[in-house]
Amino acid sequence: MQEKPLVSVICLCYNHSKFVLESLNSVKNQTYQNVELIVVDDFSSDNSVAVIKNWLLNHPEIVFIENTYNLGNIKSFNAALQLSKGDFVIDLAADDILLPNCIENQLRTFQNSKFKNLGAVYGNAELINEKGAFLNYYFEVDSHKKTIEKRVTGNIYTSILSGGNCMCSVSALMKKEVYTTLSGYDENLYYEDLDLWIRASRHFEFDYIDEILVQKRVVLNSHGSKFHKKKHFLAKKINASTLVILKKAVRLNRFKEEHKAILKRIHFEMILNFKNSHYSLVFKYIFLELYVRFKIFTT
Repeated sequence: MQEKPLVSVICLCYNHSKFVLESLNSVKNQTYQNVELIVVDDFSSDNSVAVIKNWLLNHPEIVFIENTYNLGNIKSFNAALQLSKGDFVIDLAADDILLPNCIENQLRTFQNSKFKNLGAVYGNAELINEKGAFLNYYFEVDSHKKTIEKRVTGNIYTSILSGGNCMCSVSALMKKEVYTTLSGYDENLYYEDLDLWIRASRHFEFDYIDEILVQKRVVLNSHGSKFHKKKHFLAKKINASTLVILKKAVRLNRFKEEHKAILKRIHFEMILNFKNSHYSLVFKYIFLELYVRFKIFTT
């Protein structure tokens, strides 16, 4: 690894005028300074663009992409990724905050990790509300702020399939090579992170930093809050994307143990969609389960 590799932080903004300055400043205030910041506004309807442009007056070196119509996070990120020059990439929402030593810790882990095919490192996060008040930790911690339940590292593919290795995306530093290998985020999906983790872990190893690296904001009307909304049209779109992601994962599977692992995730999603009254998705999951059981029998 280069002594001072360039890190590209892609900050995506959509109606984040209340939070975006704190997010941008958290990148500029990193203890590690060889950072390229690319800011994308996805056609916000609030005054986010004015706030960003005013901030840019003192930071003319920053790349700013102002979408002329709403592309969505996935396409906006992929477009910015094409412009990025870094060896490493962080996907930062404009309402989240990098703690000052975040990137320094991430790069140190890359340098010192025992894993030779390392594609990403991630850590823990403080969850904060819209006013910045502390809510909880992403992973439960002890009195020393160390993660109580040990994280699976290295080859985490099977663990992700089963649903046992969720990650806080904003706390992750990823080699750009991972994104180029996978051709970025899948633009056919409604959300991106689970699909990326599955596909990336098929090819690369992951490591965990047992430190609080970021503050992740919990916003009431975010997409993530819609996962468990009964009969909500966005919940159905999100959960339909999950079905597509798991179908793709089945095609990536090579071993019987991997098929068994994904069955756990299929059962979880089946129950979730039944509770949400998305019965058409439940039936599709039933057919997917039957197919996976056939693969187990024939593998």
